Amino acid sequence: MEPVVYIDGKFLPSSEAKVAVFDHGLLYGDGVFEGIRAYNRRVFRLERHVERMYQSAKAIDLTIPHTPEEFVELILETCRRNDVVDGYIRPIVTRGPGDLGLDPRKCTQGPSVIVIANPGIALYPKEKYERGLRLVTSSYRRVPPQSLSPSIKSLNYLNQIMARIEANQYGADEALMLDIHGHVSEASADNFFIVRNHGVVTPPTQTNLPGVTREVVLELAEKLGIQGDEKPFTLYDVWAANEAFITGTAAEIGPVVEVDGRKIGDGTPGRVTKQLVHAFRELVTTTGTPIY
Repeated sequence: MEPVVYIDGKFLPSSEAKVAVFDHGLLYGDGVFEGIRAYNRRVFRLERHVERMYQSAKAIDLTIPHTPEEFVELILETCRRNDVVDGYIRPIVTRGPGDLGLDPRKCTQGPSVIVIANPGIALYPKEKYERGLRLVTSSYRRVPPQSLSPSIKSLNYLNQIMARIEANQYGADEALMLDIHGHVSEASADNFFIVRNHGVVTPPTQTNLPGVTREVVLELAEKLGIQGDEKPFTLYDVWAANEAFITGTAAEIGPVVEVDGRKIGDGTPGRVTKQLVHAFRELVTTTGTPIY
């Protein structure tokens, strides 16, 4: 069955779902989005994802033409129409059609709202989660908050895409990005954690996206009696760490066993990481907003 996409008040077959060529989301990356997962007929942390999307929209002065409650229902209905049991959901809000100028006031038709819901997603092969991921540090620095807040989940991902291209060129699974001061920021599409002294540490969100999975991992660590800290650290701390892992909606929790050719710990997924993976899997498969 062809997937059904919600776009501007209509549910359409994906082959018929289109945006205008003058849409500022297409022309300039002017818009916001979320990546959301469904597990076992439930959408995990749906309200939190929608809240974050509205926060991103507010930051770029974009008014979403639905209440958060209405948007939640749009997402659930799109899931129903695609018979989603386990899947990936992508709500998008663009500035809407305008002209070739940058001025968003020219987008007089108002924002365009899109919801895509596809059954199933696998960011990395299963064996990568069993053996661990290899990362390289990108030469591209994460856009600093003085230029554009990394907390905004906008449609402009070119900074991260350039880092990912670099990782591909080096044959790595992911790129690790630093901020302009040389502290670790995040991976190209995920948050980053290290494990040292049996506790987990992740950079503050001033220089990276406040990830929902990141939040969940910190919550789970507290419940498991694992100390969780948010503070800056450098590449030295990464190379010297006992363990490391990435977190993201699509990636979930991905063990990292090598960074810049250096083995992390003993070069295999570590005990703390495995504890968190198990607790995370238990949480996502038993909680969430029911679809049906």
